[in-house]
Amino acid sequence: MLRIRAGRVHPVTAPSFEDGAVLVGADGRIAAVGPNEQVPAPRGVQSFEFPDAELMPGLVNCHTHLELNQLGGGVQHDEPEFLTWIRRIRELKDATSVEAFYEAAVAGIKDCWSRGVTCVAETGSTGAVMRALHDLGGRGIVYQEVFGPDPAKSADSMRELEAAVLQLRRLATSQLLLGVSPHALYTVSGPLYEAVAAFARLEELPIAVHVAESPDEVRLVRDGAGAFAEALRARGIAIEPGGCSPVAYLVQRGVIRRGTLCIHAIQADAADVELLRSFRATVAHCPRSNAAHRHGLMPLALFQQARVPVGLGTDSVVSVGDLDLWAEAEAAGLRGESALRALTIEGARALGGDTEIGSLEVGKAGDLAVFPFAALRRPPPPPAALLTVVSGRIVHQISGQ
Repeated sequence: MLRIRAGRVHPVTAPSFEDGAVLVGADGRIAAVGPNEQVPAPRGVQSFEFPDAELMPGLVNCHTHLELNQLGGGVQHDEPEFLTWIRRIRELKDATSVEAFYEAAVAGIKDCWSRGVTCVAETGSTGAVMRALHDLGGRGIVYQEVFGPDPAKSADSMRELEAAVLQLRRLATSQLLLGVSPHALYTVSGPLYEAVAAFARLEELPIAVHVAESPDEVRLVRDGAGAFAEALRARGIAIEPGGCSPVAYLVQRGVIRRGTLCIHAIQADAADVELLRSFRATVAHCPRSNAAHRHGLMPLALFQQARVPVGLGTDSVVSVGDLDLWAEAEAAGLRGESALRALTIEGARALGGDTEIGSLEVGKAGDLAVFPFAALRRPPPPPAALLTVVSGRIVHQISGQ
């Protein structure tokens, strides 16, 4: 059992209050939350007191590529040509060992914990983060990527995906989920999208997909033109205009459905937002990555007005250099309580896990973070977490606390 007292407590789904505490039971779930004098202190409980700190739910990072952490020094973050940047990532990945991917995943998870992040939504192709989260006892959802822009090779891509899912599913637990991710419209053919969607329905796997990220992606789908279209034709892959938006195209292919996590969604208009709302899809917003690649501004207000769940993600260190969720909130124009909600309950809702995490409520998982005072009113850089807890287990603690 674990009892944490803090100078200020933020339940998120209820008003914040001074001098409060949270008790996490032996089952890893919140047993009590409230003013300090009202929260029991059972005999033998492990207790912490942080009179000059703020206690809140663990943060939720809705889009990561932690397996790429070791590649950060080999990529120019501000590379103006997105296609050039993508090709460089591919080169670096091809030269990276299985062991290096795993080491990067472990380091990335521990980095997230040091920042108060208790849940990550990883999109990757190596399975390293699934293995690392399993070994470390972390919380998250790992979307196994699949690639294949050539329709003639979609069966080969599906065989690879099915084999990876078979292996990784053995590592799944109640707090570690597996999903699939047909990567993006410039790396996945129409037939492959349809095959992945059918596979996900059959196997009851959640889907994440990069969509509506760049103007060139829009031109590819709508007009069959632009840099992506030219690159695919150079490989002998026929490209025909779709005459619709990337969001509408994925709806037609069966990829966007209830719970589909749409990553980026920058190039989305009111009609696209309505489609996502009607299909009960969700969004991972990565404002600093969007800015780094000069892709534009995601219409956050449209999604909020339509009540489409939007969580924040850091994307990869090869895009923005670090895993700073507070900086993502600031880049999105969110501060104070708005930032806190975006990084906790809204992130949990975007991942479909708001019944388990995202707020301090009795019965929910004991995922907690303690930050120095003024964490919600800070200028950058953000403070490191003093204490991070996943399901009642301390995964990060600043020495001396």
